[in-house]
Amino acid sequence: MNTIVAKENIRLDILLQKELKTSRSQVENFIKNIGVKVNNKTIFKNGYKVKISDIVCYELPKVTKKESFDVDFDVEIIYEDESLLVVNKPPFLTIHPAPSVKEATLVEWLKSKNFTLSNLSGEERAGIVHRIDKETSGALVVAKNNTSHALLSKQLSDKTMGRYYIAIIDTPLKEDITVEKNIARNPRNRLKMLASANGKYAKTKFIKLLTSKDGKYELIAAKLFTGRTHQIRAHLNFLNRHILADFTYGFKSKKDKINRIMLHAYIIYFTHPLNSKKVFLKANIQEDMMYVLEKYFDSKDLHEKLSTDFILNKLNSI
Repeated sequence: MNTIVAKENIRLDILLQKELKTSRSQVENFIKNIGVKVNNKTIFKNGYKVKISDIVCYELPKVTKKESFDVDFDVEIIYEDESLLVVNKPPFLTIHPAPSVKEATLVEWLKSKNFTLSNLSGEERAGIVHRIDKETSGALVVAKNNTSHALLSKQLSDKTMGRYYIAIIDTPLKEDITVEKNIARNPRNRLKMLASANGKYAKTKFIKLLTSKDGKYELIAAKLFTGRTHQIRAHLNFLNRHILADFTYGFKSKKDKINRIMLHAYIIYFTHPLNSKKVFLKANIQEDMMYVLEKYFDSKDLHEKLSTDFILNKLNSI
């Protein structure tokens, strides 16, 4: 049990944020879900007013291995050191346990491999700094300790950490384009988002990489300036374009037997929490997506268009 003696009149969440040196959202979830003792009384309210000399006690949850499901798969590790690891999440793998999840998750795989994981977000989300949709594949960073988790979460908030995606869409773009359209939940379908003046600000840059041999499909890259739910998919839908197999947002095809959305978090970048160096890492394209690329696109051009330098130069150019 950790103890703090308050030296000022202050909100409980602000006090813990200073103590743990982490993001406000992490602290808010911790207080709401786990609780903190103030003068031996358990508090679940973030805005609780702590007074001078109050004794605040908290205990970060222990991360233990959970044997709910058999972990009969493996995940590629792109990078690992004492602070963090970056994995290449395969499609159809859920990030962390939830009541609706009936199979082993990434968190359970990490525990099965005996990785030391941060516990700022609790046991079920141990080590998880950010997420990727279940069907989407690609780069995902995992924190091994609370210091790294807090620093990476801050980078996620201030957008100094992010990912560049690649996708295959059903109709080529007319040109490279930046979309700045607010995004809100679709009132007619709560599973979808849409471009709406009433939504939250969102900005995505799309660049053309390669058109398919028959001219029907296109390989594109996307840079997110904001992190809204389904941002790439919603902004493409605004352009009347859809990712292959994204039936939720309007992809229509009875002939293709593609069983998941052709969207991949290809490049991840962040500042290393230990040495402050800028890190760029690439997640190899998963076999199912590579099969589609080789089927529809000229293999001679793919290597050039998928090079890290080519994509970074195009996405970061004015």
